[in-house]
Order: sequence, then structure tokens, then C-alpha cells
Amino acid sequence: MHITRRSLLVLATAVGLAGGSHFAYAADALNVGSYPNNPPFEYKTANGGFEGFEVDVVNEAAKRAGMTTNIADYGFQALFAATSSKRIDVAISSITITPERLKSQSFTQPYYDSDMGVATKEGSSIKALADLKGAVVGVLSGSTGEKWVNDNKAAKGFADVKGYNSQQDMFLDLGAGRIDAVVSDIPGMQYLFVKTKGFAIKDRIKTGEQYGLMMTKDSPLLGKINDAITAMKKDGTLEKIHEKWFGSKAPTGSSTVTELPIPKA
Repeated sequence: MHITRRSLLVLATAVGLAGGSHFAYAADALNVGSYPNNPPFEYKTANGGFEGFEVDVVNEAAKRAGMTTNIADYGFQALFAATSSKRIDVAISSITITPERLKSQSFTQPYYDSDMGVATKEGSSIKALADLKGAVVGVLSGSTGEKWVNDNKAAKGFADVKGYNSQQDMFLDLGAGRIDAVVSDIPGMQYLFVKTKGFAIKDRIKTGEQYGLMMTKDSPLLGKINDAITAMKKDGTLEKIHEKWFGSKAPTGSSTVTELPIPKA
């Protein structure tokens, strides 16, 4: 049989139509940026994949929205530029929702409540926040910890503030005595100290901080992803993810189990 170019085009069209339903419903990719060393919220495994509390949250939310995820690693500060420039759709890294950030970013409803803490080497003479007068304090650059320390530097009498791009480098300097204390989110430090010995949380700074998925400002995907988080709260999935990574049920009335509105600037 002689097959012409026209016959091939007709055949290709028929095959495309036959498989049309498959291609029409193929899941879109949700491009996610993640700081790769922030356990138990997110961390990179030996095989290059991502695991953690927020990884499970964003994967499940994307699945419910009919999407897959494509997760890439970014420095913490780089996440903000990446969402603003639309290189990524979502950023995860225990990112606190703040009025300042809402001016240039959008957030889903919060799903985790957190405070900051003061950490030192075990055996340090620093026992509480009040003892940081004259101390050199380490913070993760771009974090709410950095903002809090800088805002309170004069009032609390901190001698200096040193910013770091990674938690690992920050605690290496703390262990070596190059800084006196660290101010950072308590959950991440608690998880780190299970495996990294020699440090202790000495005081809690009540902040009322809440974490959400950070997205491009007014992203068309915001409502869809937020609705998925609402459904995860209602059917108990989000609480199960919390129990998996933190070993306990989420506190009653916390943002992990309570449906909340999308934050507005």
C-alpha cells in the first residue's frame, strides 16, 4: 500500500483524537522552590529528592488540585526573588506570613504556628533572652529571626548581629564560639538538636508566627491550592502529616487544624 504524506497526517490526527482525553487531563506541574536544609519541614535526601512536613503538604495540595510538583533547591533569600519573578509558583521553607511580605507575595492560609527561640552551646552562661546584652547573635539571613533581632538590637543591647545563608554554617560558628547565641525558629532547632548534640534552647520568644505556602503575588493558582489545604484540614490529612513529622497531634485550635482565610496585605 502506498502511504502518502496526507495519509500520515490523517493517521496522526486520528491517534491524537483517540488519546485526547489522556492529554487533556494530564496534570500540570506546580514549580516549587525549597531551602534544602530545613528539617523537619524540608530537606534533601541522599538520592536528591525532597522530604519533610512541608514537602508532604505541598505534594498533597498539588495532587488535590490535579497537579504534580517539581521541587528545586534555593537559598532562603533567593526564594522571594524566585516567586516574584515567577520562576517558581510556590516557596516552602517555614516561611512566616508577615504584613511586609504580603506587599510583594501572596500566601495560602497558615498551616503551622511557631515561636522563635534563643539557642546557645550547652554550658553557656547565657540562660535567657535577658542575658544577650553585649552578645553577638547569629540569624538566618532574610528570616523573621533576623528582623526581630535587628528591630530589638538597641533595646536588648546586642553587641552585633551576624547573618548566615545556611543553618549549618550558623551552628558551626556557634559551636566554634564565633557567635554567642542564635535566634531562630524553635521547631527547626529542636529537630536539629536531636542529631546535633552540644546545643540547647534557653528561652522562647513568643511571636504568634504562622507559616503558609508563599506564592507569586495574586497567583491564579492561589485559590486552588488554598482550597486543597482547606480540604486537608477538614478531612484530617493535615493533622496526620503533622503527627508523622512532629510525633504528636497538632494543638487544638492551631492553624494546622483550623480553617482560616487567605491572608491579606
